[in-house]
Amino acid sequence: MKNRFNRRDFLKLASLLPLGLSAPRLSRILDAHALAQEKPKNVLVIIFDALSAYDISFYGYDRQTTPNIDRLAKRAVVYHNHFAAGNFTTPGTASLLTGVLPWTHRALNLNSKVTDPYVTKSIFRAFNDYYRIAYSHNGFANTFLKQFQNDLDELIPRESLYLESYDSLISTLFKNDDDIASVSWVRNMKVNEEGSAYSLFLSHLYERLQERKIESLKPLFPRGLPTTGLVNPYLLETAVDAMSKRLSEIPQPFIGYFHYMPPHHPYRTSHEFFNVFKADGFKPIEKPIDVLADKISTAQPRRRTEYDEFILYCDREFGRLYSYLESSGLLENTWMLLTSDHGEMFERGISGHGSRVLYQPVVRIPLMIFEPGRQAGVDIHEYTSAVDVLPTLAYLTGQKPPSWTEGVVLPPYGTTNPNRNVFVVQALDNAQDAALTQASTVLVKENYKLHYYFGYPEAPEGELVKLFDIKSDPEELVDLYSSKKGLAIDLLSELKGKLAEVNKPYL
Repeated sequence: MKNRFNRRDFLKLASLLPLGLSAPRLSRILDAHALAQEKPKNVLVIIFDALSAYDISFYGYDRQTTPNIDRLAKRAVVYHNHFAAGNFTTPGTASLLTGVLPWTHRALNLNSKVTDPYVTKSIFRAFNDYYRIAYSHNGFANTFLKQFQNDLDELIPRESLYLESYDSLISTLFKNDDDIASVSWVRNMKVNEEGSAYSLFLSHLYERLQERKIESLKPLFPRGLPTTGLVNPYLLETAVDAMSKRLSEIPQPFIGYFHYMPPHHPYRTSHEFFNVFKADGFKPIEKPIDVLADKISTAQPRRRTEYDEFILYCDREFGRLYSYLESSGLLENTWMLLTSDHGEMFERGISGHGSRVLYQPVVRIPLMIFEPGRQAGVDIHEYTSAVDVLPTLAYLTGQKPPSWTEGVVLPPYGTTNPNRNVFVVQALDNAQDAALTQASTVLVKENYKLHYYFGYPEAPEGELVKLFDIKSDPEELVDLYSSKKGLAIDLLSELKGKLAEVNKPYL
């Protein structure tokens, strides 16, 4: 039997030692020949949850929400028509991490997991020779990180980057039932927006105890501290600082996946950005209430303003992160990618995400690739998908893209295909192990975007089809289904054919 000490073993051992010892000394002793070759590049994936390209000033939004990202994008490869695979965290994140669409990985429901075949088919398995580190504020995203933990060298505990809080006790005590325990905790201990809670005595006692712990921070966040839902207060600064420090300590090459909660609801920006857009005269385009808007929101203007101000908080912290990575020298040897898991919308009677609709604000997300040494920006306008991230990162680091992915290598690195199909899928209420009978789907091809909703009682005869030219009508105001019915029928036939294909194993 051969007992060869390979790079995988070296990385694991090196992570346990001080950086000053592990890098120079062990590399010379244990793997001098391998490390004498050109060093592989690191990979760093940064996710800001629920960040819509629609509300980013670099992509043409009227409010200046991202001054730092706007500046830094001038030295990045920027994708202007990039689509999430779903419209909420579970399907969107799973597709980003596995390189396959929701109807394939089957993480369809709130906080569900990928099916067994994809437990070993993630971005972390694809980078098996790298030191693999990950963190997420978001519990739904953290579900996947736990599922892929055998392919991680380091999963930073979610609660470790929360502020010291009585809420974090719940995450610690009930690690395997975190979400259920959090719901119970919120119901009994937290006073909601209407001023009530299940337990009046305990909730008010809790508030007094908790306020003592965060009293000094309250002036910094006029709308309240950022939280993951109604529990677990955190500061984005804390997470950015911790990540920056850890990346300077771990062995290289590494792949890091860091999924931050902002600008996800609740939209609680710092004092620096509080009310900066309150009276700016911004007037969004009026759009009709959608037939699938199940709960009509009447607070869209206020919530959009709060969301935009929260984006400024993310932008500031991304600027700090970039400056640290640049000054430390890490960017010289790192492919860094900035994106999101899905978008957010404040139109058609809907606020937020996770509804049944798939309009541009909730599915068109940012994607920027910061290439080592690149100083001039490149703009890519082809339609691209979240499932393209995994094969592209593999290709950029000199590896063969995994055979299981449904994505392609992104331009300008791969071949452009103007006839390529881009899909988005939401099947929140569909059973994981059943054919899709109620779902929202989108097919984007050339300049056209076909919406196909089926299985909903609000849809006439169980189906609803819309067609938009998103190049000439990016706001999706003019439904072309009647005027271009031939094209719509062709695209619908193609989409239904794909649905029949993915449903076949579950029939």
